[in-house]
Amino acid sequence: MRVGFCLCFPFEPAITMDSFAKYLLAWFDVHGRSNLPWQHPRTPYRVWLSEVMLQQTQVRTVIPYFERFVLALPTLIDLANTPQDRVLGLWSGLGYYSRARNLHRCAQMCVEQHNGELPDAMEALAALPGIGRSTAAAILAQAHDQSHAILDGNVRRVLARFHGLHGWPGQSAVQAELWRLAESHTPSRRVADYTQAIMDLGALVCTRSKPRCSECPLSGDCVARREGLTAQLPQPKPQKKIPTRELTMLIVRDHEGRILLERRPPTGVWARLWSLPQGDSLESASQSLSAAHAFANGRLSVLPEFAHAFSHYKLKVTPMLLQIETPEPKIADNPDRDWFASHELAELGLPAPVRKLLASLPPETEPCEPSTA
Repeated sequence: MRVGFCLCFPFEPAITMDSFAKYLLAWFDVHGRSNLPWQHPRTPYRVWLSEVMLQQTQVRTVIPYFERFVLALPTLIDLANTPQDRVLGLWSGLGYYSRARNLHRCAQMCVEQHNGELPDAMEALAALPGIGRSTAAAILAQAHDQSHAILDGNVRRVLARFHGLHGWPGQSAVQAELWRLAESHTPSRRVADYTQAIMDLGALVCTRSKPRCSECPLSGDCVARREGLTAQLPQPKPQKKIPTRELTMLIVRDHEGRILLERRPPTGVWARLWSLPQGDSLESASQSLSAAHAFANGRLSVLPEFAHAFSHYKLKVTPMLLQIETPEPKIADNPDRDWFASHELAELGLPAPVRKLLASLPPETEPCEPSTA
């Protein structure tokens, strides 16, 4: 009986490294994706941008964001010279906004330290914000055809199943073995195609659920297929109970239809995005405006609750709309708090649930229940 990954390495299939790459490349030549927008042209900037966007996001979701982003910011220098608000606005809806902030800072560092170019050496590239070992390898392999192994989610799944590797890939010992396997299979030529091929195989054939093993060029030597373990490998992260946090969001709309927004702090959830005043209660959410004036001259209504899930907790939001009929209350002189007309919202970096909430607001003429505050 074959022993899974515990204190020893898993069984090695008979297929050789050269055969693994050979079969995979032959499959890629017929079935692989060769018309993705970042492949034409396949420049370091475009590959880098696509790799960052594809972190925890599917290709079909990324494509329209990528096309809009490179149309607005076609070069690394354009990105470096653009205000962060603009970058976050272009990113808005993709989630995991630290990726966009790191992208912006990385571009600025490349201008400051690397003559406006992404470095073409592994150590220097992997040291930049938001890149790391696997993303750096993907950039060097696809843009420069350098022989570096990658290890994204799709690759981890392919290798864990093919080699019958047990254990959660986030564990250091399992991850180290996956890196060893990834490096052993990476060829010295056609590296760009191989890198795309192994990602495509995981995305199109060796999928998380219902893998199409009959279409896989590696299925003849796949341990998971042979032993009926495709549903168990790779092993998932041990589950923890996800807490729920309740939140009140206050939508303050003035007599001209403008919305009061606040920029989030530099750290934490939705860092540096524009959002609504919020708090654990209506009182705490309204601390940013002159509450006595606003509530005395406005109409307050409670909107339908909605939920939003993060990776580490769930958010249950109660939105409240405060419609002010007289001129808006004065707000403190603060660059991180301002009024915005509806047509200005599209250019702002807004969290996706906040953008959706604002788009669903009732018209200004719709009567609201008078405030009892």
